[in-house]
Amino acid sequence: MEPIDSSPPPPPPTLDALVARLGRWSAGRGPLYLLLAARLRRLVDEGALPPGTHLPPDRRLATALAVGRTTVVAAYDTLRQEGRLVRRQGSGTRVAPAALAPERPRVTETSNPLFLHLLEAPDDVILLSCAAPAQPPPELAEAYRSLVLPEADLGYHPAGLGALRAAVAGRYTASGVPTGPAQILVTTGAQQGLSLLARLLLAPGDGVLVEAPTYPGALDLFREAAAVPLPVAVGPDGLDVAEAVRVMERHRPALAYVVPRFQNPTGTVLPPLAGRRLVEAANALGVPLVDDEVLADLAFGPGPREPSLSAYGEVIAVGSLSKVVWGGLRIGWVRGPAPLVARLARLKALHDLGSDLPSQLVATRLLDDFAPVLASRTAAVRAGHDHLRAELARLLPAWSCAPATGGQTLWVRLPHGDGVTFAQLALRHGVAVVPGATTDALGGSLRHLRLHFLAPPEVLTEAVRRLAAAWAEYAPGPEPERASLHAIVV
Repeated sequence: MEPIDSSPPPPPPTLDALVARLGRWSAGRGPLYLLLAARLRRLVDEGALPPGTHLPPDRRLATALAVGRTTVVAAYDTLRQEGRLVRRQGSGTRVAPAALAPERPRVTETSNPLFLHLLEAPDDVILLSCAAPAQPPPELAEAYRSLVLPEADLGYHPAGLGALRAAVAGRYTASGVPTGPAQILVTTGAQQGLSLLARLLLAPGDGVLVEAPTYPGALDLFREAAAVPLPVAVGPDGLDVAEAVRVMERHRPALAYVVPRFQNPTGTVLPPLAGRRLVEAANALGVPLVDDEVLADLAFGPGPREPSLSAYGEVIAVGSLSKVVWGGLRIGWVRGPAPLVARLARLKALHDLGSDLPSQLVATRLLDDFAPVLASRTAAVRAGHDHLRAELARLLPAWSCAPATGGQTLWVRLPHGDGVTFAQLALRHGVAVVPGATTDALGGSLRHLRLHFLAPPEVLTEAVRRLAAAWAEYAPGPEPERASLHAIVV
């Protein structure tokens, strides 16, 4: 007899959220139903699917995963026999009640496919999901070879090495945004910068204005802080600033996060006048505005660059060397008012006492003569962009994507179906992509994929060949619902 559990069941995950949480479940060896059962077992055992959670019906989950219904039925039955799931006619499938499972603390963890593909062994999968340079430039190796460590230095610099803070501040000043070293916090990549800002500025229930779609890693951080996304659509010219101003006036969010230059994932660029209006409105309403500048240097053309939002007023800028130099050089920064930077430094000290000192010394050396590094990277990125678009036009002419003017990703629209389901099938063909729905807090972008063009030409060619093979096999089901992509409640 099943024990009685009087506690209310947790809210069921959305179908897209569960598919995202399953991640690369089908990339291993063995029957698909055992691979699916193994992933569901792990989610149950780790508490990511709490006791009492209702799971999607067989057919709906099978359609979303691009597998036969028998695969899902067999996986569910395997876990039912183990006592992890309860299946009843008329009431569906749910995780076994708490009375049948040990109590576990709930934790917040990522369901972002971008991060899951990094956390798990890639096997023979081409990762078009993680957009970062495929290899470091020769200047980086030379900088490490000539590295000289200081003789008398503890190595702890919570706010960052003084020379590096000055070098980053100098770049802002040279671009027309006067900046002093006290306005710069050195971080372990831009992701840590965003994480520190979320921890400092957000409380549970606070509103956060975000673009839709946007960088999914930022959405993860805001959800971890239990903040409420306030999404504003991105169009051909970037963020809808008029709507963003209305949202700020109506909700007074605790934070606004935007990627105005080579927006991730769409690649759009916000016009200067729109950027100025956004900054002026945020400043007038007292809304802290975060400008993600990680991609801002990756402009393809030689013409004048769009100005930083910091040129128009008080803005918190987040930057990094990971996209121009190499993802393995974990050096980023936050530029903002000196009092804010001081508070962030105290928070950072609590977490890691300061970023890696040798990497900061190398970054300082690179910034002393950064123009050749940047020119080489932008030339390579432009070549990858052109090659990927040519391969897509050759093998997948029904897919549509506008050319980018910078950045590192293409925003591809499928002619039918949905990106979440297709991404599951593409993974079984050996290529990982980011479905647009995982980037869109409005519940849109269902037919989109984000593809990066940073891999070598031969790898991009092979990736498109695999995508074409997956597309030839793909048979979409009914059009998916528009649904909010909140993470699974954990």
